[in-house]
Amino acid sequence: MGALGRLLLGLQLCALTRAAYKFWVPNTGFDTATNWNQNRTPCAGGAVQFPADKMVSVLVQESHTVSDMLLPLDGELVLASGAGFRAAAPGSDPDCGSEPPALFRNPDRFSWVDPRLWRSEEARGFFSVDAERVPCSHDDVVFPPDGSFRVGLGPGAGPVRVRSLSALGQTFTRDEDLAAFLASRSGRLHFHGPGALSLGSEACADPSGCVCGTAEALPWVCAALLQPLGGRCPQASCHDALRPEGQCCDLCGAIVSLTHSSAFDLQRYRARLLDAFLSLPQYQGLQVAVSRVPRWSRLREADTEIQVVLADTGPETGGAGRLARALVADVAEHGEALGVLSAALRESGAPVGGDSAAEQNAPGSRAGLAGGVVAAVLLVLLALLGIVLLRRTGRLRWRRQEEAEPAPAGTPSGFSNPVFFVATSEEPPPVRPCSPALKMDSSTSHSYFDNPLFAAEAEA
Repeated sequence: MGALGRLLLGLQLCALTRAAYKFWVPNTGFDTATNWNQNRTPCAGGAVQFPADKMVSVLVQESHTVSDMLLPLDGELVLASGAGFRAAAPGSDPDCGSEPPALFRNPDRFSWVDPRLWRSEEARGFFSVDAERVPCSHDDVVFPPDGSFRVGLGPGAGPVRVRSLSALGQTFTRDEDLAAFLASRSGRLHFHGPGALSLGSEACADPSGCVCGTAEALPWVCAALLQPLGGRCPQASCHDALRPEGQCCDLCGAIVSLTHSSAFDLQRYRARLLDAFLSLPQYQGLQVAVSRVPRWSRLREADTEIQVVLADTGPETGGAGRLARALVADVAEHGEALGVLSAALRESGAPVGGDSAAEQNAPGSRAGLAGGVVAAVLLVLLALLGIVLLRRTGRLRWRRQEEAEPAPAGTPSGFSNPVFFVATSEEPPPVRPCSPALKMDSSTSHSYFDNPLFAAEAEA
């Protein structure tokens, strides 16, 4: 690896060990195009209208010319250095024409539990599951120091708890100081809603990592994330898709679950993944999420595991499964040194619409075939059990052939075979001399044939 490669790897490893910060992304700035109904800032000389019933703090960073402005009942315009407004007659700018007023979008549309509104520093190739994209209980939360924003708190399963909060040039680490800020006019302009916000958690000091603590809020996280999609997850592009702990929708790839000892170091393991695996050409394009999550198979709250989520993101599929199997093999060889006790692997099936051979060889397809065979065997056993129960209860009877009722009179009895001497009347038929051809005896009402071969033996 060259000097440049070592430098880049060092920077990425620094990102892995940096303290956990979550940064708030959206703002309520006047010069942000997405804050306006036409996704562009107001036309010069045009009319501007803010929601009359909303509280909002708006940062203005440039100079603007407007013909008319409707302000909210409660709010503020924060003018940066050199920013301001000039009045102009309607239609003074020929480019504006007769456009309707530019409407400032609802500032209350931003929610704390929306994962799309937060950013964290992740090394290349790593991502976070949806529940961990919002601030965890051990995170430091940072809002723009000189920007304008508005955050909805709640509803939710309980109070939002973080380690610290920085906003408007202040850093809050105690509940008393944060409560005083939230009750002030500036606090009410920037935070709203019925939810509660508290501080005081310590930074995660466990080398094996800490549980994020947002599991109870996952339904609200998913509702906010999927709201633009009508509340429904998009269809996964593979069979037997997986849903990791803390994720809102299924994904294609693999999950490796690690049980560990006290010697396990989460940051060291993430660095190993980056250096020994993700840097290889065959794993380029894969996304990996590594975190400590609750293990719901047990009742103890402290029972956790390390979840390694491997997601296929490019057009090529199967890389996540290959990397997952490589990680399991790595645990088998170096698990003791890494502090890993065991590894369990789950893998999604073949891509939807892929070739039939691949789908048949996929783990999900084989599992489905095995399940079908087991179901068929169970149905056969249930049918046999039902027959036995009906027989014992007397509802199902059958007779042997010799106990069957005699055939009614007049039913043809077929032909007689002299070899077995089956009597068709009380007197056996007389033995006739051998003749060159078969003869039909019609002297009785029974139909039979004389076999000349056995008749000759009888005369002898």
